[in-house]
Amino acid sequence: MPGPDTARVRAMQVLRLVVHGPTREPVLLLGEMEGDRCVPVFLRRPQADVIAIGPRGTSDLPLPQDVLLPVLRGLGHTLDGVEVTGLDDGVFTAVVVVDGDTRIPVLASDALAVAVREVLPIAMAEEILDAVGQPTSELFPEGAAAPPDEQVRAMRAFLDGVSPEDFADPPHPGP
Repeated sequence: MPGPDTARVRAMQVLRLVVHGPTREPVLLLGEMEGDRCVPVFLRRPQADVIAIGPRGTSDLPLPQDVLLPVLRGLGHTLDGVEVTGLDDGVFTAVVVVDGDTRIPVLASDALAVAVREVLPIAMAEEILDAVGQPTSELFPEGAAAPPDEQVRAMRAFLDGVSPEDFADPPHPGP
């Protein structure tokens, strides 16, 4: 998905949507498709609800995010995917990729909600993975074959020790 003059990105996949215990904030865990790193992305609640619903079905009632694809198609454009492009003071930035190389800045939560609903590719800037990526194998020692409840337990244990401030640049001191 990278176009001219863009940072190197890695293809990502949704691993889990969970709730961060201490803050009760929704967190989407994205993992490298080819690699062992993952990154938790704290979401706004409405977008987490959309992600929890999952891909749009043909008989589903439309959600607000579902209007984007038909509008773009009606204007003669294609929606190719989303990229999480930056992390500034604990807040992720993102773009939607249109027509192969046009990048339009949007909130990361919105980009991820649209990507999940429309089953679009998700990519993340390699510099984010280098800065805050965690080894997936440490969070899920049993791998993808582990029972979901074991994977969720391991993920919750990890999330209990992090907060959005842990992704600030530079990190904010804890309480």
